[in-house]
Amino acid sequence: MGLPTLEFSDSFVDSPDFRERLKCHEIELDRTNTFIKELIKDGHQLICALKNLSAAVQKFSQSLQEFQFECIGDAETDDEVNIAQSFKEFSQLLNTMEEERRRLIQNADDVLITPLERFRKEQIGAAKEGKKKFDKEAEKYYSSLEKHLNLSSRKKESALQETDAQIDKERQLFHDASLEYVFKIQEVQEKKKFEFVEPLLAFLQGLFTFYHEGYELAHEFEPYKQQLQFNLQNTRNNFLSTKQEVEKLMNRVRSADQDQKPPGQWTMESYLYVQEKRPLGCAWTRHYCTYEKGSNTFSILKSCIRRKTDSIDKRFCFDIEVVERHGIITLQALSESNRRLWLEAMDGKEPVSPEANFFQSELNVLTGFNFVRKCIQLVEVRGLNTMGLYRVGGINSKVQKLMTTVFSPKAASDMDLDPDTWDNKTITSGLKNYLRLVFCVDGVLIYLVCFLSESDDQNYRVCAVHTLVHKLPDKNKEMLEILIEHLLNVSTHSESNMMTVSNLGVIFGPTLMRSQEETVAAMMNIKFQNIVVEILIENFEKASESKDNAQHTPVRNDTFILYLYMSILTTHIGKSFLILIHRDAKAIYSCEAEHSNELSFPQGAHFSNVYPSVEPGWLQATFEGKTGLVPENYVVFL
Repeated sequence: MGLPTLEFSDSFVDSPDFRERLKCHEIELDRTNTFIKELIKDGHQLICALKNLSAAVQKFSQSLQEFQFECIGDAETDDEVNIAQSFKEFSQLLNTMEEERRRLIQNADDVLITPLERFRKEQIGAAKEGKKKFDKEAEKYYSSLEKHLNLSSRKKESALQETDAQIDKERQLFHDASLEYVFKIQEVQEKKKFEFVEPLLAFLQGLFTFYHEGYELAHEFEPYKQQLQFNLQNTRNNFLSTKQEVEKLMNRVRSADQDQKPPGQWTMESYLYVQEKRPLGCAWTRHYCTYEKGSNTFSILKSCIRRKTDSIDKRFCFDIEVVERHGIITLQALSESNRRLWLEAMDGKEPVSPEANFFQSELNVLTGFNFVRKCIQLVEVRGLNTMGLYRVGGINSKVQKLMTTVFSPKAASDMDLDPDTWDNKTITSGLKNYLRLVFCVDGVLIYLVCFLSESDDQNYRVCAVHTLVHKLPDKNKEMLEILIEHLLNVSTHSESNMMTVSNLGVIFGPTLMRSQEETVAAMMNIKFQNIVVEILIENFEKASESKDNAQHTPVRNDTFILYLYMSILTTHIGKSFLILIHRDAKAIYSCEAEHSNELSFPQGAHFSNVYPSVEPGWLQATFEGKTGLVPENYVVFL
């Protein structure tokens, strides 16, 4: 039930009912006044909280802006570049939002606090002043009236007329105060409907504008968000495939002999305990030592020549003779196998690690092509809708049986694959195993990494890859085209088999581009291998259409490097198709030949016609008119 109406005529009567109705208005006015004061207090707290929130968001945004991603390796994929840039994009988005929030905060006092405070003071305050005047005039009037009524009728007529005039005047003042108060209190009750609500509406409008700005930004941010989610998924996939390869490498290293020659620029390196002779005996001090065969330099000491001895009573010891000071230095290795590695290194014999011997296929080319075609044919006949096709591996024993059956010396080169004997998982795993055996790349991958990371033009990347693929020998290109066409067919069924182009890149990148150098650094380049496979699959049809025009496509110097990479990629289909790319190189160390097929050369020697040898770790080169082998880690290409 609402407030009762106050009639002006009731002001003259001033009945108890009038006063009761007036009291209802006064209580409501006090409640409104209290509510406005609490609202103003809450408004100040809200604004303060918004300011603190804005300051916190700005600090958070600044932290995002200042953070710099660092990835392992010298180059980054497009996905990694976008992810690294994402923090700055987030920071810019938050800053844009905070600009609107700052405007909301700056206007909050003028829009909300000041109008409410003004209404409370000017309107409710005026009503309260009217009440004070009404109460004062009422008390004065009723007090005068009581005195007036107590006057004796015997007084002179002139005196009675004067008191009558005085009481009429006070009654008029009371009635005026009562009328004004009734008018004012009802005016405030009506005004609060808009003057009280309008500031709240204006503040909410500012709040809605802020939220709408967020909505608009979210709408504009959507394409970037979708791209970033795609980048994140690609990076996650690359991480999973790289993690698997790195874990395999870790397990191989764990299971191998702990004392083996580590990969690096030195012929041999490890900790050794050096005997230091003193007046009262000798002490053994641990030092990290390196030996470089070309310059015959033992890094912690001086140039030396190894001399074996059996006169040391401590285990794992050997002597070296220091040329400059004509003395013997006794060293203690960490184990017998570590000692043998040092002795072999300083004898000029390169230690051979089982992990360094990579399989180089001698498989018959016809058998290989037939196997690849039969595997693909069987998979496609069965249908390409199988969930996780090529991702889910087969049973190892069955896969090994398949490989042994097909590539047995007694097997026919055109052997058919019995669909009742070999299931899909065995076939797909066997195909991947074969490709992993016959496809292998070496250090040229780092150049491809640089190419992919430095070129921002996706069309140029595609053009370069396919131009170089078309320059491959026919057999190499034929094998690659058979496989890529099949992978394209697989990707067209990705809605059912979940094998998107990106997922196929994750699987076949390491399969087709396995590095000969099994190190963590090499594993970190798997993400770039995946990109090359993705480019080949996504643009296979375009490449097929442009075969005849491939030789006319402009190729920059860095595409030559990619050509070199793609050439090495497919050389191991058959040794007869080895591609020789001749380059110049310079010796960074000197070397003395130990066999007739090796070259002797000083530091700084210039080589021509340098290309990879069939011997792992060696290059074929020409120096001073003689052609022979040089250690790969002794030269740098020019």
